[in-house]
Amino acid sequence: MRGRIPAGPEYVEHLEGSPKAKERLRVILETMMGKWRVNEACERLGICEQRFRQLREALLQAALEGIEDQPAGRPRRPEESAETAGLRQQREALEREPQVAQVREEVVLALPHVRVTPAAPAEEPAPQKKRRPKGRQR
Repeated sequence: MRGRIPAGPEYVEHLEGSPKAKERLRVILETMMGKWRVNEACERLGICEQRFRQLREALLQAALEGIEDQPAGRPRRPEESAETAGLRQQREALEREPQVAQVREEVVLALPHVRVTPAAPAEEPAPQKKRRPKGRQR
């Protein structure tokens, strides 16, 4: 057989983590390989058999979740709330105000003879009387 010899439990030393966690992982892997019996592993780690089984199950569950297929690409951003959207729009409007004021000032300086007055509010027409339709009268 060609290639590198599998590292097995020794690979744990290359991982990041506390020495206690590394020892637990190494012993659990060695137990699964048949190097230790569960009661021997428990004595070595100083834990009861029930705790050993909990650790082994948690380890295997985390490993299984870690190798599940993931959707391609970046995760979607969470939808922003209506309040957040309103605040963002308000901030953008406030950021535009100095630019709008500067453009107005430049227009006034460039075209001093043109006076722009704000439009007067439109008055509502007075209500008209209802007319009777023309036609035969009785």
